[in-house]
Amino acid sequence: MKKLFLYLKPYRKEAILAPLFKLLEAVFDLLVPMIVKTIIDDGIANGDKPYIRQMTGVLVLLALIGLACALTAQYFAAKAAVGFSTGLRSSLFRRIQGLSYRETDRAGTSTLITRMTADINQVQSGINLTLRLLLRSPIIVIGAVIMAFAVDVRGALVFAVAVPLLAVVVFVILLSGFPLYRRVQGNLDRVTGLTRENLTGVRVIRAFRREEEEVERFDAANREHRRVQKLVGNISALMNPLTLLIVDGGLIALLLLGAIRVNNGGMTTGAVIALTNYMAQILTELVKFANTVFTVNKALACANRIETVLKTPVGMPAAEPEQATGADGFAVAFRGVSMTYAGNSAPSVCGVNLSVNRGEVIGIIGSTGSGKSTLVNLIPRFYDVSEGAVYVNGLDVRAWDPEALRAKIAIVPQKAVLFRGTVRSNLLWGNESATDDELWSALEAAQAKDFMEQKDGGLDAPVAQNGKNFSGGQRQRLTIARALVRRAEILILDDSASALDYATEAALRAALRTLPEKPTLFIISQRTASIRHADRILVLEEGRPVGIGTHDELLASCEVYREIYESQFKKGGEPA
Repeated sequence: MKKLFLYLKPYRKEAILAPLFKLLEAVFDLLVPMIVKTIIDDGIANGDKPYIRQMTGVLVLLALIGLACALTAQYFAAKAAVGFSTGLRSSLFRRIQGLSYRETDRAGTSTLITRMTADINQVQSGINLTLRLLLRSPIIVIGAVIMAFAVDVRGALVFAVAVPLLAVVVFVILLSGFPLYRRVQGNLDRVTGLTRENLTGVRVIRAFRREEEEVERFDAANREHRRVQKLVGNISALMNPLTLLIVDGGLIALLLLGAIRVNNGGMTTGAVIALTNYMAQILTELVKFANTVFTVNKALACANRIETVLKTPVGMPAAEPEQATGADGFAVAFRGVSMTYAGNSAPSVCGVNLSVNRGEVIGIIGSTGSGKSTLVNLIPRFYDVSEGAVYVNGLDVRAWDPEALRAKIAIVPQKAVLFRGTVRSNLLWGNESATDDELWSALEAAQAKDFMEQKDGGLDAPVAQNGKNFSGGQRQRLTIARALVRRAEILILDDSASALDYATEAALRAALRTLPEKPTLFIISQRTASIRHADRILVLEEGRPVGIGTHDELLASCEVYREIYESQFKKGGEPA
């Protein structure tokens, strides 16, 4: 929690002034029953109207000052809470952006989203209530007891019994409910994850007519979330009736004792009214305090979840100096590379040795799940190797500064992702200083110039979220153009032409061969037609290399490659 309190430092003034003004309001509230007592005992009993008017004016003045203090406290508390959550949200987002793929996979996207939104909102509410009520309520309770003894010692003995009973009830209920809040937030992660999964995969769900199954799966998670929330709600719901029972019992005892003593002349009517007012204040403040502590407990549970992410190390360990260099003369080199994902017992890539010359075109092919994407993700160091080393320009990728390394690499992922904005704003991700001529040149090489020239606005044509206003093939070509704008030394196309027809893909391959920067090119595909003209082809099977060579060499020597080729082409070389 200390780590999170750092975000409250810029608002130390507000964090001090908010409870201070609330304490002033509490003091004025505690004075009200005493003034009412004097009005009854000294004003009404003696028929002193000027005194009554004077003290009524004092009550009005106290009310106005109390209102001003309350509004001021609310302003400072809100400013501190909102500022705190703004800084925390920004830091959390920066931390998530800095997490490695491994850590992101381990945490889970839905959990990170929940912590960025619901958890931080809950912490914001907890900070707000803490500054406004966490100190005010105990001061009112303690002050009311002290004032009650100042009014009448014998009558105040009822407080000595009722207040400890109230405290026991409040804290037993709080301690019972606190562990359940963590379960509530964990179940919320599950519901969020299922919602995200269904929204992103809605087309697949409908294509396989799995709507009912997904609804049932969501309902099961939602019912569990509701069950735990109801359990917490039922426990917290005991607060009001139990506290009311104790306070009403105290009020009955006060009124009974007061009636007897007033009748005997041992107590004034004003004193009875003052004591009942103080008892009512104690009830109100204890209920407020209980609700505040419930909210604060939820905020603490959420804060611990947020702090877990903030404590997650950013980046990955660097290579030892004596292991940092090697494979000189090659653009990219894999030396005994193996890689195992967290939680997996078997490696996804195992025993890969490959040296790639500058400007060489390398095709990578294999069945689904053979480790093609995993292998190329090691080049920009999205993941670290479990064994061996990956070298770029003779230097271990673990010794590179991540920004400098990735500046040399342009990658087009399997899923074509575009961001809301314009075509220009998306292409400039590749190079912020690119000119319009360079953007159009990249579009032309990516075979996207023709359809872009027909778009209203050209480069400034709007792009919807995820590029939904473009077809799959258009999105792929735009993401390829974005990578080409960078003019990187190493270009990785991770099955990024799967939505293109053969003619467009052939034109794209020809354009890539003529790029002026002559990048080292990695082409991942499940279609042999996409990589058959590569300088060399690496064939993977269950993460292991089973063949490397040209298309003709592999047809003669690699059974796996030959089977893939013959499944896609007839023996005469025509598409199957």
